[in-house]
Amino acid sequence: MNDHRTAPVSEEAGEVRQFWERLGLPGLIDVHTHFMPERVLHKVWDYFDSVGRLTGGLEWPITYRQEEAERTAVLRGFGVRAFTAMLYPHKPGMARWLNGWAADFAHRTPDCLHTCTLYPDPDVESYVREAVEAGARVFKAHVQVGAYDPADKRLDRAWGVLAEAGIPVVIHCGSGPAPGKHTGPESIARVLARHPRLRLIVAHMGMPEYEEFLDLAERYEEVRLDTTMAFTDFTEAFMPFPPGALLRLAALGDRVLLGSDFPNIPYAYVHQLQALERLELGDAWLRAVCHGNAADLFGL
Repeated sequence: MNDHRTAPVSEEAGEVRQFWERLGLPGLIDVHTHFMPERVLHKVWDYFDSVGRLTGGLEWPITYRQEEAERTAVLRGFGVRAFTAMLYPHKPGMARWLNGWAADFAHRTPDCLHTCTLYPDPDVESYVREAVEAGARVFKAHVQVGAYDPADKRLDRAWGVLAEAGIPVVIHCGSGPAPGKHTGPESIARVLARHPRLRLIVAHMGMPEYEEFLDLAERYEEVRLDTTMAFTDFTEAFMPFPPGALLRLAALGDRVLLGSDFPNIPYAYVHQLQALERLELGDAWLRAVCHGNAADLFGL
């Protein structure tokens, strides 16, 4: 692995910029970055500090363990033109509060796509509709952390609101790094059968059920996948992408989006870009994944 974890951020920024400049891009669009209330984020970091048991003993150090303003500056220094504030509840009654925080963050961070979240609360349809009317651009759903069934009937009207509005939903529904009661493609297939126009962006390429989620993307034209942590040395060590599926991935080049999981990654940001480049799917594919597809989806 080309390990940049100890390189100064300014040096790494040069490498990241060199990557997208070579492709003739104006910068990057990253659909999977995390910003959330600081005390919530610190609890997430505490989780990753002890996550070795879920990754076959691999440590998960947080490479960009910095304050909010510093993390934002790092992304801008990399030339990330637009990013998200992926945040998610782990219990009932939390989503509305997180959405209030996210609206304020988007207001003071113009290059952040206004991000919201949801949970199978009794009032989920109400606050999802309110968020859409307030200008939400993308939603985050985390099936593993929330421990809920995405096909829960309480969510059905909320999915309908999002499908009708054309608001993309980045959803962590694969069973990596550890399976949950409702992770995997089965529940997502039920959601899509009811809402075939729902713009789901399957996080982490659906790892480790990569091929099953490729099946869904091939079946439903509004299903997309993000690259978050996929193909990196870290993930390949315990949940490798099947080489035989690369041709399918190439064919879906207009529906694959750059995601990184910044700042919660155990390696340098540039390594995600290098991991995509070494797939050897071509510069046109890279340009679409790292900028064009998200620019089209979000009208940037």
